[in-house]
Amino acid sequence: MTDKLKALSDYVLAKKSGFGLTAAIAHGEVTMDCPRETLIGLLLFLRDDPECMFKTLVDICGADYPEREKRFDVVYHLLSMHKNLRIRIKVQTDEQAPVPSAIGVWPAANWFEREAFDMYGIQFSGHPDLRRILTDYGFTGYPLRKDFPLTGFSEVRYDEAQKRVVYEPVRLVQDFRKFDFMSPWEGAKYVLPGDEKASKP
Repeated sequence: MTDKLKALSDYVLAKKSGFGLTAAIAHGEVTMDCPRETLIGLLLFLRDDPECMFKTLVDICGADYPEREKRFDVVYHLLSMHKNLRIRIKVQTDEQAPVPSAIGVWPAANWFEREAFDMYGIQFSGHPDLRRILTDYGFTGYPLRKDFPLTGFSEVRYDEAQKRVVYEPVRLVQDFRKFDFMSPWEGAKYVLPGDEKASKP
């Protein structure tokens, strides 16, 4: 399988040498980093070239790296059922620079891009209806960003007793816990909860 992936990677890099691509093989898939400017050309090539035939868009998702200048990765997962291969395309962007919409290549990109916009605030140029899809009307912020606060916002739910939608402050049903991941055979260097009642030798 690695030989097939290497052949695919080499083929795409050779055919699109001016696209500024880099490639790596990991987890049984080829991962390619692509600049925003050449993204649509690459996606069209991967869909239409007879050696690739990535006809199925499986997913588009985002990833947030706030320490980077271009903090977001937009990740495209493609499947070629003809060749029994998968490929992952990654594009970096920031909060202002839009990524070209892939709706013209795969209409299924519509809701994936809306989800990435709703959860991360990633902009997609050329999208016909870029608005929130998962959060409530008037929601402020982007919930999957690493700097999104966990408290201080409202949550919405339907109240059966009042027979209406109610807004309430966000409540955490469980306190934050700190895990030390120490092996139980090593023994803790501190008193575990409940052990304070035990008699000391």
